Amino acid sequence: MGISDLHIRVATTNDSDQVHNLLNTLAQWMKDTKINQWSFLLEGEDDELKEWISNGLTYIVEKDEAFIATFTLLPEAGEWDQHIWGDDLPANTSYLHRLAISPAFMRKGIGQKVIEWLSTREIDRVRLDCVAENEKLNRFYENNGFELKGITDDHCKYEKIMNRGESI
Repeated sequence: MGISDLHIRVATTNDSDQVHNLLNTLAQWMKDTKINQWSFLLEGEDDELKEWISNGLTYIVEKDEAFIATFTLLPEAGEWDQHIWGDDLPANTSYLHRLAISPAFMRKGIGQKVIEWLSTREIDRVRLDCVAENEKLNRFYENNGFELKGITDDHCKYEKIMNRGESI
């Protein structure tokens, strides 16, 4: 499956329920499988996600018009990013949050294709964090060109310098 098989678009408020449901489904799955990631999503309303969607920062990934994944890409450090990264906040850096893939499409290269898509954006680097004990997720980011930059509050900090303008 190539990136051309996927359609990535900005989520609208009409997509909010689908995005919220996928994130909650994955948060519950992770809780059930003893992965400490996103458990806060199960505690109720997600005002941050609502804000991200209304500001055009959350994306939908579709294949054959079916919703298969979502992610948020902040054009500058949010409050959590500032906590994790401290004063090290270079210009033209985007922050990837909540990359979530529908269980039916896991292990099909969707995450890798999203990262390839990010390299086509006009940004110099992408940063993210994930729970340090989530070995599978840490390995995924390392295998996709992200460099471990340290650990803050039990969260691994990853960064990838983007090769802008390369065709995929």
